[in-house]
Amino acid sequence: MSKAWMVRAERNGRLFEAFKEKSVVAIGWPALGDLSAAKTRKAISNAFAVTYPGSKPQSQAMAAGQLHRFVNEMTVGDMIVTYDPSSRIYLVGQIAGPYRHDPSIDPEDTQVRSVTWEGEVSRDLLSVESRNSLGSISTLFRLSNEVAAELRQALAKRGAAPPEAPLAISEAAEDDIFENMANRAREFIKDKVSALGWEEMQELVAGLLRSLGYKTRISEAGPDRGKDIVASPDGFGFEAPRIVVEVKHRKGSMGAPDLRNFIAGRHDLDKGLYVSTGGFTREARYEAERARIPTALMDLDDLVKSLLEQYDKLDLETQQLVPLKRIFIPAWS
Repeated sequence: MSKAWMVRAERNGRLFEAFKEKSVVAIGWPALGDLSAAKTRKAISNAFAVTYPGSKPQSQAMAAGQLHRFVNEMTVGDMIVTYDPSSRIYLVGQIAGPYRHDPSIDPEDTQVRSVTWEGEVSRDLLSVESRNSLGSISTLFRLSNEVAAELRQALAKRGAAPPEAPLAISEAAEDDIFENMANRAREFIKDKVSALGWEEMQELVAGLLRSLGYKTRISEAGPDRGKDIVASPDGFGFEAPRIVVEVKHRKGSMGAPDLRNFIAGRHDLDKGLYVSTGGFTREARYEAERARIPTALMDLDDLVKSLLEQYDKLDLETQQLVPLKRIFIPAWS
């Protein structure tokens, strides 16, 4: 079964006309040169690490994945789509040839595939779901069967007269778009937080507490006797409130025994915060409710919610653990 791919025409569709006129799609990383001999993702990843030694591991993995798909996974006959944001037009066609290294298309995008363009589809003709799916910021990604089918259907109807004015977005449709975008963004942020190391997770929680006006002390690595962070107004734990924090960064849920052990080591005037990215069992939540000291539980959803609420107040070091960008969308009036 043939696959369907989106290949972006660089930032702001800079290469859209070149793609259209020269019947190609292309992606970057020109310093890698010809990747024809790199038949596996590992081979491409190794080449990338050598060529771009200063790149972050996450950036390296993302680039290697996209390059592997472009060089090795795409096949002749696969559907291909690119987009011009200025005209809000998708160009749809099929891959017509194997991968090649060709600097003549653009000096910054030298990894090239020949294509046969079949026609154009206005973004206004697509459903909200498809528009949202096609809005990924990735340079290259695979399209779902549903989105590919909708593009083919719209392409088959391209002879129909286009609307005289852009289709209006109803209030309900706008709400759907916003909710979809917000949900996707939260899931991406949760993925980012989940990928943090244990010490980075401690730093993130401590940064959140600092954004609320507390000073924090983080326990040294090793046996911590049930605490990872102490937060208080003075930073030493002498001035109330004294918040003692346990951070568990793992897949499994924390149970009632974990909560009992944590609470048992606390002073009567302490406040407890137990952070578990793997969540909590129902029994653990009940244990926290009847604890002898005020004890709050924070799972991954709660952590991301707090992160978004406090992000502008976080110090730079904490923001760099989970870099986020603010975007704007039209508001219904």
